[in-house]
Amino acid sequence: MIFLKLLRESFLFAGDALRQNKTRTFLSLLGVTIGIFTIIAVKSAVDTLRNNLQHSVDKLGNNSIYVQKWPWVGGSDFPWWKYLQRPESDLRDFNELSRRITTAEALSYEINIDNRTIKYKSNTVEGAQVDAASQDHDKTWNFDFESGRYFTEIESKTGAPITNIGYDIAQNLFPDGDAIGKQIKVMGRYVTIVGVFSKQGKDMLGISTDKEVLLPLNFARNLIDIQSSRYGPAIIVRGKKGIPTDDVESEIKGLMRSIRRLRPGAEDNFSLNRTTMITQQLDELFGIVNKGGFIIGLFSVLVGGFGIANIMFVSVKERTNIIGIQKSLGAKNYFILLQFLIESVLLCLAGGLIGLFFVYLGTLIVKAAADIQVILDAANIATGLSYSIIIGVIAGIIPAYSASRLDPVEAIRTN
Repeated sequence: MIFLKLLRESFLFAGDALRQNKTRTFLSLLGVTIGIFTIIAVKSAVDTLRNNLQHSVDKLGNNSIYVQKWPWVGGSDFPWWKYLQRPESDLRDFNELSRRITTAEALSYEINIDNRTIKYKSNTVEGAQVDAASQDHDKTWNFDFESGRYFTEIESKTGAPITNIGYDIAQNLFPDGDAIGKQIKVMGRYVTIVGVFSKQGKDMLGISTDKEVLLPLNFARNLIDIQSSRYGPAIIVRGKKGIPTDDVESEIKGLMRSIRRLRPGAEDNFSLNRTTMITQQLDELFGIVNKGGFIIGLFSVLVGGFGIANIMFVSVKERTNIIGIQKSLGAKNYFILLQFLIESVLLCLAGGLIGLFFVYLGTLIVKAAADIQVILDAANIATGLSYSIIIGVIAGIIPAYSASRLDPVEAIRTN
């Protein structure tokens, strides 16, 4: 009951402070509002970017390893001239790995051919990405089908003239009907559509099947040199479930050194790329952004905290007479202290809630303008409210303590 009475009186006093000193209170709350807004907005932005990145990584296969000529990451001293001399991953590497490896669930050999114009009668799609892959592509990558199916093993081995196309290509070429069974012309040859990928949309890494035309590797080898460096050949290995990715990578490294007959101590002439390399690099960047946003927000919150402390000192001075009456009627020191402390916390919470409201408003604007799902989860909201409470306690503790130590007789005499 005492706590409820304290809370009620603190609400009333906080409301009086807001009403009687609107400009002063508004300017003081503004610092807390801006600080909480900055901290939570940055955290939400980082969480959103990380979530979109993870979505992209999931498409690549978060337990897949890419055997390629070039590494995915590098610093300012990136020795590109050394990597330029490396051989490309070729079919011999792929076949030998497939034959020897024991920790892999699936392997695929894949190339990115080119951006082409795809036509069906009078309908045209510009900039379609034509790719080719071996049979296990559907096991090393993560994707779903809107309709149809993937290539069968026989179709892949014989190089059948078939294709899987992206959702956007299907919508543009066949707006009024099903794409399955239709023939489109790709690289001067007619191929039959057997599957349409589900819509994926854009992501941070630009990975999407929406504008992809996927061909069987053995069909593409009749049209181009599928081992040419211009097509960026890569061998993708997905490890078996339950086997650590590090163990899979270790076996691949040993096998590739054996396949390419590298002497002990000789440097690798291939790169083993993993999606975790991307996430680790970006996590470092996100950490810096988080710290920068926290520091900027902290300064704003501290300025707001000083403003709240000023309000509380003024409130103590204005209500000294009331404090004296309360203490003469038996109010304990802790009652007076908690009364002002709760008032300070409530004022800071008001600023924090306003800041969170603006963050929420920003998420709605971003979603409407860019169709991006911004993350404002319960953890971020709890963080914002926690900071508000902490600043409220810090800002109010000294004024509250000074109020609790007033002499009741002297306080009553004060005008």
